Amino acid sequence: MPYHSTPLDLAFHALSDPTRRAVVSRLAQGEVPVSALAEPFDMALPSFAQHLKVLEQCGLIVSEKRGRSRWCKLVPARFDEAADWMEAERRRWAERLDRLEVYLDKNEEDEAHDKPA
Repeated sequence: MPYHSTPLDLAFHALSDPTRRAVVSRLAQGEVPVSALAEPFDMALPSFAQHLKVLEQCGLIVSEKRGRSRWCKLVPARFDEAADWMEAERRRWAERLDRLEVYLDKNEEDEAHDKPA
C-alpha cells in the first residue's frame, strides 16, 4: 500500500475499493461476525480478511473476538471526519461558483450597456 500521511487519506484509500465499500454498507446495519460478513463475496477468507485489515487500520471498523467468532462494527467518528471534510469542500466550491456567477452576470450587463442601440 502506498504511504498515506493522514487518517483522512487512509479512510479514502480504504473506501476506494468496492469490496470494502460493500462491507461498510453491510456493517451500517449492525455488528456482524466475519464469517457472515464474508459470505456474499467470492474470495478466500484470507483475502477477505485483508480487506477487513485495511478498514480496521484506518479506523473505519473495529473487530473483537467473541468466543470462537470475530465480530466487526463501524466506527462512526471516522466517517464524521470524512463527511466534515467533504462538506467543507462542497461549501468552498459553492462559494467559488457563486462568485463566478456574479462575475459573469456583471460582464453580461457591461456588454449589454456597451452595445449600440
